[in-house]
Amino acid sequence: MVRFKHRYLLCELVSDDPRCRLSIDDRVLGGLVRDTIARVHGTFGAAACSIGFAVRYLNAYTGIVLLRCRKEFYQLVWSALPFITYLENKGYRYPCFFNTLHVGGTIRTCQKFLIQYNRRQLLILLQNCIDEGEREAIQKAVTKSCFLDEESGEEAAEALE
Repeated sequence: MVRFKHRYLLCELVSDDPRCRLSIDDRVLGGLVRDTIARVHGTFGAAACSIGFAVRYLNAYTGIVLLRCRKEFYQLVWSALPFITYLENKGYRYPCFFNTLHVGGTIRTCQKFLIQYNRRQLLILLQNCIDEGEREAIQKAVTKSCFLDEESGEEAAEALE
């Protein structure tokens, strides 16, 4: 048997409206990407990308999306993503766009990249804090979301300082 190789596109859904990210569904998102590929690349692109295409991961809170497609046709999917300018769900139309963060061969490499990306974004966020109270609020929110018990959270907060 022959193993089909895939590529994973790690994307970020960027929108000014917070309701956009909370209202997305993986089926709606997959259909939107398929329709955009068909609009941009025609029937060949739609047929080539329909086999093996899937939305593997979707986080509505952070807007992170992981798309899987065949290795031979990942550039068709990648080139169609900038043409998505809105997300339509439940009768509402939200303006948005996709920011492609990483293209990888496995889910694990995309996860590793996402961890590094989130660390860099957190450092940028902490450096752009105006006062110490804002910095402490961000550190407290991060430690609270990362740890279940308060003892570990306090130790981690001290380690961040």
